[in-house]
Amino acid sequence: MRRFVIILSIILIFPFLLAACRSQPDAAGEPEITFEAEAEIQSDPELIILEPILEVISIVILQADIVVTEFEATLRITNPNEFAVALSELTYQLYGNGMFWAEGAGSGLLDIPPLESAQSAFRFNMNFINMNRRLLDDVINMREVNYRFRGQARVQPDLPNIGAFLMNYDCSGSSSVQQRERAENRNRQRYSRS
Repeated sequence: MRRFVIILSIILIFPFLLAACRSQPDAAGEPEITFEAEAEIQSDPELIILEPILEVISIVILQADIVVTEFEATLRITNPNEFAVALSELTYQLYGNGMFWAEGAGSGLLDIPPLESAQSAFRFNMNFINMNRRLLDDVINMREVNYRFRGQARVQPDLPNIGAFLMNYDCSGSSSVQQRERAENRNRQRYSRS
């Protein structure tokens, strides 16, 4: 019985001995975090990186041949972030009036300042033999074309210790088809009025 009392006493007293033996923090060591300091730490906003916004703003006929026509599409990329981003690679598929039109890729495209937009042009061909008649008519008559522009882009934020990321995009809208000379004349008139 005496053994039982000794073992029970050791079991009950041992945790208190361990707690008493633990060393106290050094007064000159790390400062104690007060409630106010905790509130400051917690109110620091998390870094949120928004994806750039892509939009086709023009489609221009560069050269029209009997079977194949070369186009240039101008893409506006808007950076909604408060820091610069680089768009280093882009793959795309372009659809006109719901029909596949072109696909391609580009690299080393743009550096986009914070809260601004930049433009990039890319060229593609259309083979009239493989083209949907409605889209062909809209192109020949230089009407508005409903487009869908989708693909993947590699975006590099201009921030330390933040790597590039891939972004999927899928945007649609409408753009008029223009001939090169008409588009250049319209741009000259637009800039001469400013």
